[in-house]
Amino acid sequence: MDRIPEPELMNGQAQALAYAAADFSAGDQAVVARFADLFAPDVGAALLDLGCGPGNISFRLAERFPQARVLGVDGAAAMLQIAQARLAGEPGRWPALAFAQGLLGSAGLEPAPPGRFTGLISNSLLHHLHQPRVLWSALVPLAAPGAAVYIKDLRRPASSEAVLALQERHLANAPPVLQRDYAASLHAAFTVAEVRQQLLDAGLDAQLQVAELDDRYLEVWGRLAG
Repeated sequence: MDRIPEPELMNGQAQALAYAAADFSAGDQAVVARFADLFAPDVGAALLDLGCGPGNISFRLAERFPQARVLGVDGAAAMLQIAQARLAGEPGRWPALAFAQGLLGSAGLEPAPPGRFTGLISNSLLHHLHQPRVLWSALVPLAAPGAAVYIKDLRRPASSEAVLALQERHLANAPPVLQRDYAASLHAAFTVAEVRQQLLDAGLDAQLQVAELDDRYLEVWGRLAG
């Protein structure tokens, strides 16, 4: 099945609210747990959540690694408004957590965040990118030497029929906007072979590895030399 890109930013207010209201807690916790299993306790003092959306994983990272500064970054203002409101609603609970709007570029993030990061985490950002090389080229400028990288994303099924089967299996009772977006995201996702080629093209194939995960995901992990 050929890839069909979807919009890069999720900036609709109704779309953002639907994602914020949905229960993705199991998947969000799985990302944080996997990052911890791979790299803890040596995750360093500065973690970056790329494509943080409404901040679900950012908040979990801040709780799991209270010694680290955590920055959640997204390009969609509608998503960040939800994250900021939650942060402001419980002042003092996450003192080292912040959110910022930014877009990926060849120099990292624009505008550039403060400092370089010892851990870079991303969940479900890659498939939104029309040019995935912007993610891979941004990692090194953002990373401190030896930074831990963990990226999880959907992987594209072999057929439209397989997309429908996954939608029925995992989102049968979800709101229509989430079902629509899920199908679009599966069509927009990359295969493991495509990501492996992306890493090779970016010169990261010796530092990062990619593998299938469960029935619909792929994961990329490793440490950057800096």
